[in-house]
Amino acid sequence: MSAINQGHVKSEVNENGIATIEFGHPLSNSLPGKILNLLAKTITDVGAQKDVKVIILKSAGERAFCAGASFDELISIKDLDTGKVFFSGFASVINACRKCPKLIIGRVQGKAVGGGVGVASAVDYCLATKHAAVKLSELAVGIGPFVVGPAVERKIGMSAMSQLTINATEWQSAEWAREKGLYADVYASAEEMDEAVDVLANKLANSNPDSMRMLKKIFWEGTETWDNLLKVRAAMSGELVLSDFTINAINSFKKK
Repeated sequence: MSAINQGHVKSEVNENGIATIEFGHPLSNSLPGKILNLLAKTITDVGAQKDVKVIILKSAGERAFCAGASFDELISIKDLDTGKVFFSGFASVINACRKCPKLIIGRVQGKAVGGGVGVASAVDYCLATKHAAVKLSELAVGIGPFVVGPAVERKIGMSAMSQLTINATEWQSAEWAREKGLYADVYASAEEMDEAVDVLANKLANSNPDSMRMLKKIFWEGTETWDNLLKVRAAMSGELVLSDFTINAINSFKKK
């Protein structure tokens, strides 16, 4: 089976109304378009369930949280329409998180790259381990973090976002990400993080659901244009990926 057709998204809701959504892919949780669309749909569907009080968003495995979009799918793009669809994948996930009426807790156990940083930025409260370094690597392959940029900028500010974007080959530590506001806290181990996630989720499950819904609307004020904005950003990346410069950069990256 090709990498593009691999991956999973699954969800469950416990008796306290805490929903857990997990995504995964064998290649460091790098996500093809089909999985991104399924993840966006799952977030939307779970968020609409009346018995759900709060959502935990996590990835499978122990090492990488999310290595961004599928590189195998990226190198297969040959026309603008396909490029737009490809780069709209993480846009759909970000907008699903943004519009979900339930608060979403992010669980980041390992490194986050590109779209993975976008997902971590799109949740409402994010906890991580010391292994959860971040990188926006898009410029290194001839494109840019156009789609995830609004979510990342909203969370950590333009200065920190531009640092990640410009220094595209360098990792920033989980502690750096905490200082910039991406992570609320950083833990020494996944076990300690999971304990903190569980405590917070249960507190929220016992909070007023109407209050949380109203607060979430306030938290995301000013992002009402993102449905269209992220489509425009996806088109920018879709155009760049067809350029000779980017094709050469991708081929050079493949040889490393």
